[in-house]
Amino acid sequence: MKKSSIVVIIPTYNNPKTIKNVAKDALNNDYQVIIVDDGSDIPIENIVDIDDEKLSILRHETNKGKGEAIVTGVAEAKKRGYEYVACMDGDGQHLASQIEKLLNSCDGKHQIIIGARNFDINNIPNGSKFGRWFSNFWACWDTEQSITDSLSGFRLYPVSILDLKIDSHRFDWEMEVLVKHAWKGRTIKEIGIECYYPKPEERVSHFKKFWDTYAIVMVHVKLLPWKSFLKKKYQ
Repeated sequence: MKKSSIVVIIPTYNNPKTIKNVAKDALNNDYQVIIVDDGSDIPIENIVDIDDEKLSILRHETNKGKGEAIVTGVAEAKKRGYEYVACMDGDGQHLASQIEKLLNSCDGKHQIIIGARNFDINNIPNGSKFGRWFSNFWACWDTEQSITDSLSGFRLYPVSILDLKIDSHRFDWEMEVLVKHAWKGRTIKEIGIECYYPKPEERVSHFKKFWDTYAIVMVHVKLLPWKSFLKKKYQ
């Protein structure tokens, strides 16, 4: 898959210190870029003053959640005729140079490719490592596919995810889309990537450890009892 065949989606909410550099990184790697400003206090268009025809900025006037921001970006990409998008976060953790690994791993239609982060580096909180293990266990159970980094937001998505009925809107959306995609009989793949983890005092995250983890768990609680029935319905 060529770079020109995809667009990079960057959902962001209150990342004023990092979002401009994230956008520059993607543009410097020669990608079309759509930033989706999910109701940031300071509109992103006032921060990212980059004059580049490859860059577009969409905005939610109120915060709707990361999932909704991704959907907005994917819908715009589909309208422009793209079949796939690459999604990277606006906090500076993801590196645009690694998108090519996702593209090279995609060898069919309707595949989600997850960029599995290297956690054997400095500055990775122990809580993040446990959270990933816990999430992976349930993700593998529900999707019946091998997933080692179900919490990674660095993904290649087919625009066909817009056809899935997703009830979640925030960080839990990223889990539900994996499950519903798998229930359609579609493939989830992973490829190892490098990423940047800042020191704790420099880290900016809008992931609420208790409530967002609870929401992700509830995705499985709500879906698991109906797995056999709903899986047949989706196919």
